[in-house]
Amino acid sequence: MNHKKVIEILKQKYPGKKIIKKDKNSPTEIVCEIDPTENHKDYSIVIAVIDRSIPHYHKITTEIYEVIKGELTIYKNNKEHKLKPGDKLTILPNEIHYAIGAETLVKTTGRPGWTISDHIIISNK
Repeated sequence: MNHKKVIEILKQKYPGKKIIKKDKNSPTEIVCEIDPTENHKDYSIVIAVIDRSIPHYHKITTEIYEVIKGELTIYKNNKEHKLKPGDKLTILPNEIHYAIGAETLVKTTGRPGWTISDHIIISNK
């Protein structure tokens, strides 16, 4: 992933929004907080640019992934789901999941809002 280019595009498209590189040295997922949990606890909205996310699950949050640009393969409980622009996939609490793309742009909505304490990492697959 060309993380410098991705960050510059996110800054232009979403000025003033917080941008997080999931792995600071070699990011494979970059997240831009559009409407973070800290603004309200009921939901959160982020735009993620994904090459590969780390397998994880959430105890209470339901996530909806919607592909904006590119193609994304989501593995949910070991089942493969291929998504293209406009496609959505719901991930319920306790469903182990991760995603593989190629600088794929994804809108992710969490209900209730995403928190670090509810982001349980499984492994670095």
